[in-house]
Amino acid sequence: MGEVERPLVGQVVTVFRNRLRAEHEGAYRDELAVVAELARSMPGFLETKTFVADDGERATIVTFADPESHRGWRDHPRHREAQRRGISDYYSEYSIAVGETSYASAFVHDPQGPGETAL
Repeated sequence: MGEVERPLVGQVVTVFRNRLRAEHEGAYRDELAVVAELARSMPGFLETKTFVADDGERATIVTFADPESHRGWRDHPRHREAQRRGISDYYSEYSIAVGETSYASAFVHDPQGPGETAL
């Protein structure tokens, strides 16, 4: 198992929920590849993960280190262009929730137990 990212107080987490219009899924994937790479290149970017529910709803969680870096991403001209394209072409519906982390905790099970090391 690799290094685990720990959530920290002060990070900004965006939860973006959406459903795609079936006729534009291919174009959406192309757009997503560009926008995801742009996000990864932004100062303060920490992580993005997307999950798809059985009913087709998608949820993307994006984390930035702080409000300033999140604003840089939110306001980036190419990201804004993708948002406009999403409304006009890709989404049948979406919602966005953004929050600054006020509490954070993490746990990782150590199969070797406390004080033991793998050989």
